[in-house]
Amino acid sequence: MKVDNPQAFRYIMQEEIYLLPGDKVTTPVPDAPAIAEDKPEVTETPVVQTAPAQTVTIPTVPVIATPQIAQPAFETPKAGFNYLGNNNKKFLILVNYNNEEHIAADHLAALQNILKRKELSLDDVAILNVNKYLPVKLAELAAHFAPTRLVIMGAGSLPDGIGKLPLNQPLQGKKTHVLYSFSFDEMMSSNDNKKTFWEHMKTL
Repeated sequence: MKVDNPQAFRYIMQEEIYLLPGDKVTTPVPDAPAIAEDKPEVTETPVVQTAPAQTVTIPTVPVIATPQIAQPAFETPKAGFNYLGNNNKKFLILVNYNNEEHIAADHLAALQNILKRKELSLDDVAILNVNKYLPVKLAELAAHFAPTRLVIMGAGSLPDGIGKLPLNQPLQGKKTHVLYSFSFDEMMSSNDNKKTFWEHMKTL
């Protein structure tokens, strides 16, 4: 059979038949895409790069020792006073003798007569010769004797801390009735001084 139009062969015969082996072009068939296996989707957690921790050195603050403030030394009352009498009535009499342990004998006799007129005895009073304890402080005397009545005989018998006292003018303090008067030496040679002393002693 004669075919004028070569295109007509496609309707009569298959291409595989009329194509010569040398004329046949083999077209590569692309590989079929691989079928991915069903796997769970894994979400990758991004790795955050953190900066290495820095070591911070805290400077050591030197500990400053608090200076110890010296506490003022408070003088404690003396352990004891050597006095005459028993101080039963808290009646303190201060005298000053540099050559006697307590008081001259004739002065003691005169003082006992005055006390007797006030219905007092040596047991009721304390006669202290301050000469052995100078300078004697009022605070020490108050702590030791706790006097409610105080007789100071002469300027040499005034204790430190008592202030300026008027002569022969009895004073009533918060706790103590005070009389600053003559010493026995000043009285023994003057009857007026004896009389003045006795008048104030009566009110004490």
